[in-house]
Amino acid sequence: MGTGEISRRPATEQLAALNNGDVSAVELLDEHLARHEMLHSRLNAIVTTDVEAAQQRAAEIDRARSNGDRLGALAGLPMTVKDALATKGMRSTGGAIELTNHVPTEDAASVAHARDAGAVIWGKSNLPRWSGDIQAVNEMFGRTGNPWDLGRTPGGSSGGAAAAVATCLTPVEIGTDIGGSVRLPAHFSGVCGHKPSFGVVPQRGYIDHLTYGALDADVNVVGPLARTVDDLELMLNVISDHPERLLPTRHNARELRVAAWLDDPACPVSNDVANVLESAVSALETAGIKVDHKARPAHEFSDVYSIGMPLVSAATSPGRTDEEYERLLERSNDADPTMAMRARASTIRHRDWLLMSEQRELRRRNWDRFFIDYDIVLAPTAFIAAFEHIDGGNLYTRTLEVDGTTRPYADLIAWTTQFGYVYLPATVVPAGRTPSGLPVGLQIVGPFMGDRTTLEFARFVESVTGGYKAPPLLP
Repeated sequence: MGTGEISRRPATEQLAALNNGDVSAVELLDEHLARHEMLHSRLNAIVTTDVEAAQQRAAEIDRARSNGDRLGALAGLPMTVKDALATKGMRSTGGAIELTNHVPTEDAASVAHARDAGAVIWGKSNLPRWSGDIQAVNEMFGRTGNPWDLGRTPGGSSGGAAAAVATCLTPVEIGTDIGGSVRLPAHFSGVCGHKPSFGVVPQRGYIDHLTYGALDADVNVVGPLARTVDDLELMLNVISDHPERLLPTRHNARELRVAAWLDDPACPVSNDVANVLESAVSALETAGIKVDHKARPAHEFSDVYSIGMPLVSAATSPGRTDEEYERLLERSNDADPTMAMRARASTIRHRDWLLMSEQRELRRRNWDRFFIDYDIVLAPTAFIAAFEHIDGGNLYTRTLEVDGTTRPYADLIAWTTQFGYVYLPATVVPAGRTPSGLPVGLQIVGPFMGDRTTLEFARFVESVTGGYKAPPLLP
């Protein structure tokens, strides 16, 4: 087999090759490192490495395997981790210059689970400061490109992670998702991503502010990215504290009761994305899936702007500096409603947060009732495909030109936050490509703790649409 071919395979097949003796852990690591060396100057996906420690770990696993020792589910699999997750002995910054030289003395819980399962962790992937943008760029490490078009973003905040998975620098990654930070990069970069139900995967060690680690961030989850849905489920089982608590799927994919919410006037989907999603759903219907295109929960999509996004802003507020916080206080009555929302949410009083969280609970109950009659709902991940890199401004001040209309940049997180703030699981799988060749991901959402169901249907979608395709940057 030619050099580099095993490292292009899914993680499950790489593990089979390791167990069968087709490749050693050291050889497999070297394949991934060689590809990183080849692509790094153009892609800039992996920004910190510890090759020596990884080589030592791979050699230890090879010896253990040759001795017949009992090994974990990921034994010998090389992988990288988003730089928002503390990694013992390896620089971990959260994308913040204040932590440029920060080297944790212990792993984030999810990273520890992966390491305990035998993963060979060799690098950290790029992201924006405190995971707070839909691009992967920061003051220390610069910008990550999209492997489908280097002039565009791979998404954020787990953008380096998605770009690394897409180009086979790593078979799997561990990302984080508070407003779509696993799902959006999966959509923009043409890979698979899973946002678990809130609380399924431990957050301990998530670097979202200087004094991180003691508390879990509201809405945020830790979740996997991979090239196949099987690999997503493999990683979910590894990084969860108690994967057995997830609900089993009640039916096989063909028997699931499916709803489709493919567009909404509150956040219209671009023509290119809409065409891809409609074609994918039509293909599912041709394959025998019955889809209800009219079913909706008993609340408006626009609630995401008054409840979901403010809850996300509140959850990310510990990352604000004192100076930023003071400026936000001054802008709580800003003439720009989006800016005013962000300012008020980032400086919210506890009473107001409790009242807003009460409104969230009412929407969660709406979803509970919805999922009595349906097993999953299909939705866009974002209203556009990967956009060109944007400098300056922030999540709440930038705009995008789409189909002749100026749209708020913050609309990019509307379709992901719609399901995230109510704690639902969601799997993104490639659904097709736009006329210009950019990937589009379909978001598959299920009931709380119904992660197995979204993954089961995502696996079926993958079989219908063809799933992951290698991007042009991958030689």
